[in-house]
Amino acid sequence: MHDIRFIRETPEAFDRALSRRGLSPLSSQILALDADRRARILAAETAQADQNKASKDVGAAKARGDDAEFERLRALVAEKKAEIARMQAEAAALDDQLRDLLMGIPNLPLDEVPDGADENANVEIRRWGTPRQMDFAPREHFDIPAMAGAMDFATAAKLSGSRFVVLKGAAIRLHRALAQFMLDTHISEHGLQEVWTPVLVKPEAMYGTNQLPKFAEDSYQTTNGWWLIPTSEVTLTNIAAGEILEETALPIRMTAHTQCFRSEAGSAGKDTTGMLRQHQFEKVEMVTLCTPETALAEHDRMTACAEAILQKLGLPYRTIVLCTGDMGFGAQKTHDLEVWLPGQKRYREISSVSTCGQFQARRMNGRYRPATGKPDFIATLNGSGLAVGRCLIAVLENGQQADGSVVLPPVLSSYMGGATHITADGRLGA
Repeated sequence: MHDIRFIRETPEAFDRALSRRGLSPLSSQILALDADRRARILAAETAQADQNKASKDVGAAKARGDDAEFERLRALVAEKKAEIARMQAEAAALDDQLRDLLMGIPNLPLDEVPDGADENANVEIRRWGTPRQMDFAPREHFDIPAMAGAMDFATAAKLSGSRFVVLKGAAIRLHRALAQFMLDTHISEHGLQEVWTPVLVKPEAMYGTNQLPKFAEDSYQTTNGWWLIPTSEVTLTNIAAGEILEETALPIRMTAHTQCFRSEAGSAGKDTTGMLRQHQFEKVEMVTLCTPETALAEHDRMTACAEAILQKLGLPYRTIVLCTGDMGFGAQKTHDLEVWLPGQKRYREISSVSTCGQFQARRMNGRYRPATGKPDFIATLNGSGLAVGRCLIAVLENGQQADGSVVLPPVLSSYMGGATHITADGRLGA
């Protein structure tokens, strides 16, 4: 959420930043609501002062036997009491309107973020690895013979519908190995603290990380009001909700491996085959809570943590900076990592790493206490480290062989019982 003081003091800068997001100016509407709200608050305070004075004068009038003045003042007290209640109610209603308006406005991009309307304006900043030249036509993951029967979309459709999969045999063994490898790397080499969190959360948590109210259709809600998390960004970030952390405790760098759930609203017709876009999937998420001054350095650090996983797996990828029109709602700046998929002959997103500044912290009232001065809002960052299912796809497609087998990254051998490949008939082989 946005700082109303910033909008009051620099409305032109606020509108310019919104225009980079493709939005019309909103400062006039916001400030008009804010002025009305503040006027009602002032009127209520003035009426309260009048009531207090009249209440004192009532006793004095009664003591001196001035019945007429006593009755006038008593009526004035009642009148002011009603006026205070009315002004307070109107101020509260305007406050709700202002909050709802601010809740629906995306974060402001940093100056260094490239301008653009969509993904075509994203800027590549580096590449790692060279896509392997194959002397055969590479298949997509679901057509690789080694995965025949190991990825069961028909049974998943019978159980749950489209965009689900049942994994068996070597597929689920590899999927589980990837998640464990990611966690171990982040914990042992990157210094992240592993956290296990619920996948069902209260609405307040979804508001805190800006999934609500604007993107309700993208997530699933249970009949008793809980929401299924689209990523553990929701739970990890909201650990700080309503808290005041000590500056000496920052940065707090966390990772979690969880099930994630997305309705994929608005994605009809996109990636309908295979595992690329699922309603239920797993991610190893990274979240950092830090001071605003260190957020950009933490953003680069988190990006490097995600890149390290791809490098250890030997998967070619590119790192891009998203333009203003392609960034997520809560982001100030985003790096996307796109892994090479030979079956599609293109790079596809496997991680998105964003710094949100104080945007989410203001929504969830997460603060820190600096060594000097008053408590201030923390900065929050989140990123995939990585999406496990998409990493499975990348390992399979990049490791596929002409005979239908799959060579596994050496770094996974210890997680796969010493296996170095999956045979064309789906067995693990050393």
